[in-house]
Amino acid sequence: MELGLNKLPWYAQVGAFLAIAATLFVVFRIYYVGPQLEAQAARQVELDAKRQELQQAQQDAIELAAFQVEVNDLNGRLDALSAVLPEQQEVSQLLRRLQTFAVQSNLTIRAFRPQAALTHEMHAEWPIRLQLDGTFHNLGMFFDRISKFARIINVSDVVIRAKEPVELNLTITAECTATTFVLLDPPAVEPETAPAT
Repeated sequence: MELGLNKLPWYAQVGAFLAIAATLFVVFRIYYVGPQLEAQAARQVELDAKRQELQQAQQDAIELAAFQVEVNDLNGRLDALSAVLPEQQEVSQLLRRLQTFAVQSNLTIRAFRPQAALTHEMHAEWPIRLQLDGTFHNLGMFFDRISKFARIINVSDVVIRAKEPVELNLTITAECTATTFVLLDPPAVEPETAPAT
């Protein structure tokens, strides 16, 4: 008895062909297409992760640029404010400036006594006790000139007394405390050291 597809009726031949084709299709899907789809899905997940990383990096770059602009702005403001709040005590320069203001206001500085500095977290207050002779109007002009000075100088504890005996353009003696401020250097941040292994 001979076995062959030629001996089978046509519908059995078509059925056998369909069964073989279906078997080959299933084998092709399981052993070739399936791994390819899994690899493609893994690559798609990796691509999505890379796109998300890229998007985050772009967002970080935008934020970094904004922070850099803000840092530059703050550095510019710090430089501008350093004239108002200098980083060191400049006794001679401040004394000359106050002396100039007094001369321009027709006042005489009788005493210039720096007091002990009061240290705070970021700045120090530096009070200076002044004794001035002149007129009340001249004292007002002196305070006005101090208020327009670029460096911060607060005047407090003002005591005004009539001068005895009264002289020409010397009717009062005034005592006050002129307080200026000094910016302290920030403490150096020590780099973290790696623990010994």
